[in-house]
Amino acid sequence: LLQGARTEDATAAVRRHLRRSGVPVESSKGEWGVGQHELNVRYADALTMADRHVVYKQCLKETADRLGASVTFMAKVATDQAGSSCHVHMSLWRDGQSAFAGDQQFGPVRCSDEFRWFLGGVLAHVPDVMVFLAPTVNSYKRYVDGSWAPTRVAWSYDNRTAGVRVVGSGPSLRVECRIPGADCNPYLALAGLLASGLDGIANRTEPPDCFAGDVYAARDLPHVPRSLAEATDLFVASPFAKAAFGQQVVDHYAHFFRTECEAYDTTVTDWERRRYFERI
Repeated sequence: LLQGARTEDATAAVRRHLRRSGVPVESSKGEWGVGQHELNVRYADALTMADRHVVYKQCLKETADRLGASVTFMAKVATDQAGSSCHVHMSLWRDGQSAFAGDQQFGPVRCSDEFRWFLGGVLAHVPDVMVFLAPTVNSYKRYVDGSWAPTRVAWSYDNRTAGVRVVGSGPSLRVECRIPGADCNPYLALAGLLASGLDGIANRTEPPDCFAGDVYAARDLPHVPRSLAEATDLFVASPFAKAAFGQQVVDHYAHFFRTECEAYDTTVTDWERRRYFERI
């Protein structure tokens, strides 16, 4: 209670401003990292949620600035601290009814075919759309085993070590993708995940079995792409990405991400000065 009260001037102001801007806030609380906070916005359809995401970030930046503070949405702001994520919860609805709810038993979940295939599509295409989930060179420094950030592509039920966590039951059954970082562009991240899931439904993509246990310890599972350069190469080579977004979109973002990688590779960093200045 005391620790939360220390930052209530800022978080209370943010909650008020967001509410007045048409962005309903469900809760806010401190998180694991130093100075790290979580503020949950009410769910909505994909486009509305992306709009709320952008207003949310702008509101926090403006409010912090007026209070003489700073807010960052970097995925990894410090080597020894937990990164910041953008967990995306997804469900499909038809005529006011959940398309994921069903009577079929799939591992620990009772679900519909659509749920199973949607989950299969998301898992299958994470490498193809990784640039939309982790769009900066800094994004990939968040994926550290045991750090609350997922490092492997697998699904599990209510298991926070998995890249894809399934939660809820019946009408609340949903797919939570824990891979995106706080630095993502919500329009691109949501488009990539939605396209992946819908492709899974269209092609009836079966997901692997539910993983039980510590996903960090499962060395046989596929690792998320380890760098922006690797993710960009996967995006460019992906027939799915070209079919979902069009060749022009793929070419445009590939150029952007490769320019970002080149800028990083040619920049002398503080780490290099600390590492080499005296010893070389």
